[in-house]
Amino acid sequence: MESTVLRAKGLLATPKSEWAAIAGEQADMKAVLTGYVMPLAAIPALCGFIALMVNLRMSNGSVALVPGYLVATIVNYVLSLVAVIVMAKLIPILASMFGGSDAALPGLKLAAYAPTASWVAGAFLLVPKINTLALIFGLYSFYLYYLGAIAVAKV
Repeated sequence: MESTVLRAKGLLATPKSEWAAIAGEQADMKAVLTGYVMPLAAIPALCGFIALMVNLRMSNGSVALVPGYLVATIVNYVLSLVAVIVMAKLIPILASMFGGSDAALPGLKLAAYAPTASWVAGAFLLVPKINTLALIFGLYSFYLYYLGAIAVAKV
């Protein structure tokens, strides 16, 4: 878990040097998905669910709709994981069209690490007054994709 936090911190604070480190690493899909993607993708799902439950309790004193919201949270989380896997398959195809690497590993790295800012920004959902920061901070992921495409996919 410590390496996950250090990697996320590096991508947010010093993305160019972190992408350079990522580009030089060997990685396997299972380790990246279970050790990095799954914990970080859970942040917005869990924080959104907690915020919703708190808001429901405060608005009407009841949380009768919890099973439906819980299912929606789980589906949202699973779709986040599926999106990373699909992107990992598409990135090599797209990168090769622009003169980049068509290898699977760079695609996996880019798909797994670039959404870091949007996942971490999910924590802002817990505080209603600043939850719009989740969107603003999440846009930083586009910059991470850009830097990662250059460093990892060699586009």
